[in-house]
Amino acid sequence: MKPAKIFPALLALILVSAGAATLPAEKTPVEYVNPFLGSTSPSRFADIGFHPPKSWGGKVWGGLTFPGASLPNAMVQLSPVTKFKSGSGYEYEDDTILAFTHTNKGHWNLCNIPIMPVTGRISADDFSSRFNHKNESASPGYYQVFLERYKINAEFATTLRCGFHRYTLKSGRPRLVVNLAVSNENVRDWQITEAGENAFQGYQQGRDKIYFYATASRKIKNIEMLKGRDHRVPVINFAGATEGGILEIKIGISFVSLENARQNLETEIAGKDFETVRAEASVCWEKLLSKIKVTGGAEKQKGMFYSCLYRAFLWPALRGDVNGEFKNERGRVVRKNFSYYTTPSLWDDYRNKLVLLGMLAPEVTGDVIQSMIDRGESTGYMPTFFHGDHAAVFVAGSYLRGIRGFDADSACKLLVKNATEPGAKNRARPYLSEYMELGYVPTPMEKYPDVGTKSTAGVTKTLEYAYDDYALALLARELKDEKTHEAMMKRSRNYANVFDASTGLMRGRQENGEWVAPFDPQHPYYEYMYREANAWQSSFFAPHDTNGLIKLYPDARAFERQLDKLFLTPWNPRHIARNINSFIGQYCHGNQPDHGFPYLYYWVGRQEKSQILLNLIMDRFYGMSDGITLCGMDDAGEMTSWYVFNAIGLYPYSPADGDYIITVPLFDKITMELDGGAVTIVREGSGQKIAEITCGEKKLPGYFVSHGDLLKGQRLIIKALRIQNPPSR
Repeated sequence: MKPAKIFPALLALILVSAGAATLPAEKTPVEYVNPFLGSTSPSRFADIGFHPPKSWGGKVWGGLTFPGASLPNAMVQLSPVTKFKSGSGYEYEDDTILAFTHTNKGHWNLCNIPIMPVTGRISADDFSSRFNHKNESASPGYYQVFLERYKINAEFATTLRCGFHRYTLKSGRPRLVVNLAVSNENVRDWQITEAGENAFQGYQQGRDKIYFYATASRKIKNIEMLKGRDHRVPVINFAGATEGGILEIKIGISFVSLENARQNLETEIAGKDFETVRAEASVCWEKLLSKIKVTGGAEKQKGMFYSCLYRAFLWPALRGDVNGEFKNERGRVVRKNFSYYTTPSLWDDYRNKLVLLGMLAPEVTGDVIQSMIDRGESTGYMPTFFHGDHAAVFVAGSYLRGIRGFDADSACKLLVKNATEPGAKNRARPYLSEYMELGYVPTPMEKYPDVGTKSTAGVTKTLEYAYDDYALALLARELKDEKTHEAMMKRSRNYANVFDASTGLMRGRQENGEWVAPFDPQHPYYEYMYREANAWQSSFFAPHDTNGLIKLYPDARAFERQLDKLFLTPWNPRHIARNINSFIGQYCHGNQPDHGFPYLYYWVGRQEKSQILLNLIMDRFYGMSDGITLCGMDDAGEMTSWYVFNAIGLYPYSPADGDYIITVPLFDKITMELDGGAVTIVREGSGQKIAEITCGEKKLPGYFVSHGDLLKGQRLIIKALRIQNPPSR
């Protein structure tokens, strides 16, 4: 090359290199996560669908999430509390922190072992501190806030069973309030004592007895008791006259004993500094979140995706200690060959989140199910949560997706008892005798029912029991129990027994077979005919037999017209229920019961209508107004898992089955590291109409792909075309 040409080429190379050096580095999944997602509440009429009364504070329930530090499915969630007896204890709209607690879920329970650093004079009734969101931050495994009253910068990091507090003081001598008389539960007893010159220990007895052992970076002078209006408040005073500087607290907790709490601390955190614990937490989350990598899409969508994926892995929570011990359902301390976890929030998260857990953390999933079996063998029945018997769905779906880390035969026996043995001990299936005799759970007629009327929720129970029967049938078939399979498959059609052909909706039936009247299909109930829903939000639930559901109508077009009414009939703002909000017509995304309904257009040849709805829901109800508001309760990860699945183009429409309905992903390319291998999903085109789906070398005949075929094919290509005249909804 001639010298005259070398310099321009060299200059170009230098400029390109310089430009490349200034390009922003691509964010990692952890960097995309915003732990504050869901910590606010919708308050605008346009978001809610009605005007909340002043007694609700002018808002409905938000996501009820917490921003504090935790590892995936850990025992410890170290998070700020702004209001005890609220969902997660933290409400973003507040400006005062009461304490930092060590357990959380987001369902008005837990928030145990409250600790608050203070300086100067305080009283037992006044030691909270104001804070500002400008001086607050969080990332997976880490939380920080500046306490204005005390000029303390508070930072927190966690391991599975331990919390690390680091308080940096500008001035003053640090003290520690350990307000054990309060939590999100009713505290029956508590104790705190010194355990050496730098250590303290104790317990808090609420629903469970939670033990703690903690060490401090400063010597303890004494523990004094301040007398308040309602209870005594322990305050730890530290020796020495040193003002300002750093105070560090390391605390281990256990649901078994003080000795185990100490052992948890010594094993997981004792020899580590704060930055090491923080870094290890970040690496742990990075490893999990990186199991799904997305390419393309807007930065906002990536942020929402990884924030939702993060939220999906905070519950269920570990309850076993480092030595393998846990306290079983009978209160006995035992050690077995699995990690012991809490029971999942099955009524909410069986729909999607537990499927996601199985895909990315199959070992945890197997241990969660084995923990449920252990509880069931103590009580005689498989445990459930809140409503329905959805342990059957969780177990069957996990088994069909290849998870074997649990005793499937024992699980099936317990689930058969749930489904066939009525009695006071069978809390999984109330009104089972009536269901078995009549083929439905009856609804006693009330003359003037209102939102809060307490009754059987007969329609919802019938629909859910029928689906649970189907799930049990699938599991029994896999385990070669043909008798149970046949009996449960027959019962799975019971959903049709509450279908009222005159209205085209599911409706309450009395014990004598007559329909409940009066009947307002738009009226929501907490527990009358329906559970946290109205007729529209309940009537299309038959994920195991959608073709059979459609056959209850005169023809497929009649079904489609009824489905159109679901999404087009305006919500009546006079109908007010605190956790039934954020609507598209009568469809409510703010609560779980109808989250599977947008996919129903697939069955009448109008897949593109479903996709338009899915895109609208993802855009409108996730990150509302301020970017971090969810349209309703996250319910331990269900709301956020819905977004994760639809963003990658898969959804467990019937979670008991081992397959997924395919949708148009938000991203151009998704790679997933699953237990059976890597899977790549590619979107070709950016329209709403799916023209072709290829799995591996095979063109799929429909819109479903099984978990096994997804792993075998390794590559799923979804061709999406734009439609010329899209419908308005």
